[in-house]
Amino acid sequence: MRTWDGNALKRQQIAYDEAATLGELDRVQSVFTCELIRTWQDVGDPSPVPVFIVGMARSGSTLVEQILASHPQVFGAGELKHFDGSVKQIRTNFGDAAIYPELVSGMTDEDFRDLGVRYLAEIKRLASDSIRITDKAPGNFMFAGLIHLALPNARIIHTIRNPVDTCLSCFSKLFNEGQNHTYDLAELGRYYRHYQELMAHWHRVLPPGRILDVRYEDVVADLEGQARRIIAHCGLNWDPRCLAFHQTERPVLTASAAQVRRPIYNNAIGRWRVHEEALGLLLAELDGSDIKT
Repeated sequence: MRTWDGNALKRQQIAYDEAATLGELDRVQSVFTCELIRTWQDVGDPSPVPVFIVGMARSGSTLVEQILASHPQVFGAGELKHFDGSVKQIRTNFGDAAIYPELVSGMTDEDFRDLGVRYLAEIKRLASDSIRITDKAPGNFMFAGLIHLALPNARIIHTIRNPVDTCLSCFSKLFNEGQNHTYDLAELGRYYRHYQELMAHWHRVLPPGRILDVRYEDVVADLEGQARRIIAHCGLNWDPRCLAFHQTERPVLTASAAQVRRPIYNNAIGRWRVHEEALGLLLAELDGSDIKT
């Protein structure tokens, strides 16, 4: 129970405004309507270079990035803060009263294009010769609609893992920053439901195929099949080096750094069952989510 005690102590030490956090996720759905997407979807920077890997933390995003970064035309940049920073710059331009997502309603075609240009300039400094550059900041899921408008040819990959395995893995980690919703099981479950609802919204309002869902369990079961899907979604030719992702030498700074140095394995699937009796609060909040064994 050491993890439970440690998280209870951590929760006492941090300021997490659950109502504000979940309210922001809900407001994003209200702002990004089908009409708004249709109005502005062809005005952003047309570059196909960025690849955004989004979703919950601990959902397999590092594995997906490592597969991609094993391709010779891809640079794996890790978890970047550039898109969030670019949005904050837009907010500065609009004035201190402007907040996301409401500020989007006042943006013009020039604003959307400038947002894409600014972000692209930042990531190209990291690898100017790469055909694709990945950004695996998972919290960018809340910006998926804005990414589409600012960078209409950027690829978006959404990593998914069993909800309980995902949440338990989050709960078992002490994050360096952010992720303040992960230290209480009930709060974590509520956050997951709101994240799940927002991703369903993106699938409804964005063009079909705009977001590629990649399930961690499917990657484990069929590495080559899923790797080919990922590479094809990014508009690249297949390269067998993507299957030897664990041999790719590059800095990996996330909590999954050790895992992606190993060949594919399946012992992380269904890990939550061992702790089921202690997960009552989480399971109650996740009731109705896609919980599988």
